[in-house]
Amino acid sequence: MTDIHQIPLDRIDADALIRDRSVTDAEADSELAASILAQGLRQPIELWELPDDEGEGPRYGLISGFRRLAACRLLDHATIPAFIRSPATGLDLYTLMVAENEMRAQITPWEKGALAFTLLRSGRFPNADTVIDHLFSSLGRQKKHRLRSILMVVEEFDGCFSTPERLSTQRIERLAAALRAGWGEVIHDALPHPGAASLETQWHAIEPVLAEALAPADTAPLPPGDPAAPRRQLRLRGLT
Repeated sequence: MTDIHQIPLDRIDADALIRDRSVTDAEADSELAASILAQGLRQPIELWELPDDEGEGPRYGLISGFRRLAACRLLDHATIPAFIRSPATGLDLYTLMVAENEMRAQITPWEKGALAFTLLRSGRFPNADTVIDHLFSSLGRQKKHRLRSILMVVEEFDGCFSTPERLSTQRIERLAAALRAGWGEVIHDALPHPGAASLETQWHAIEPVLAEALAPADTAPLPPGDPAAPRRQLRLRGLT
């Protein structure tokens, strides 16, 4: 059995890891706080010990339990029950976080891809396959293939959608298929700026482009990079 420790909340750094959840649900967080107030915290959070650089005693980084920690802080608890983990490497911390959230939290497809993209961009992993295999080792081949598509879309359209976490898996896979077909530049040209349009408005604007990009082979127009492609495919910029 792993021991449960009572850890002071002021010794926990909730942002020691890049989190895989980018949005919060205020109503759900309030319900969680009310449940903890009435019944106590049923599931300890997970932490790992940070280096004691200041000589003030142990400090801890949060692996899993972000919402539970936030709720206990909202309730002014002094301590919180926690498991103390000892991962072999720093990268294993992310594996633990992802595994916990796969079971307990509804992490959106975009949020999963965004975490993988952030770690890939940081240089912690040499390529997309490695980061996906490390973070999501328990997933089957088909789901890992889907995550590669999601990561590709996040990498291409990071910062381009107003609320990307609301993109469904189906929509992301359509974007991935269009990218593989060479339509990335045309999609960018048709996509309204995120500060001036909602996600649905943006999607409505690129829907005709995606329809052309994903049309059956016998009816699809030439790729937008082809010199013989219709001029309207090559000069969407300035027309939207």
